[in-house]
Amino acid sequence: MERLRIVVGSDQAGHAYKEALAADLRSSVLVSSVTDVGVDARGGAVYPEVAFAAAQMVAAGAADRGVLVCHTGLGIAIAANKVRGVRAVTAHDPLSIRHAVLHNNAQMLALGQGVVGLGLARELVRQWMTYRFDVTSSAAAKLALITDFENRPEGRQEDRHAH
Repeated sequence: MERLRIVVGSDQAGHAYKEALAADLRSSVLVSSVTDVGVDARGGAVYPEVAFAAAQMVAAGAADRGVLVCHTGLGIAIAANKVRGVRAVTAHDPLSIRHAVLHNNAQMLALGQGVVGLGLARELVRQWMTYRFDVTSSAAAKLALITDFENRPEGRQEDRHAH
């Protein structure tokens, strides 16, 4: 299995988990590199800035996947999804982790330090690293629809179901 380049980031509310998860990732045989886009122990950037920086690395091909942490995992995922070509999900259970990659080809996983325990967060990230999207799967056609919609020029996102 190919080794992945991972970008990690958090706001202050997710800093402790981000540090622990980054350490786990650095010691994983599935990971070739880990880039930390913040924040540090003193805080600094707010979650949208961190999410944008991490997601831009993934979209540009500088990282294969990203792990983001904020209080709930929700806001940081929403922000990451604003970067064209990025699919970020918040997940709290093994089934969602599996489907995030196998069915949705999610390159970014957002977790909530205030929602899941650190042990579960570590296990979810560990599992997430073991899955790879199959471009020949039935899910690929569905993702192509999403990508096509995302790449339409502004103002051209007409409703195909309007009568």
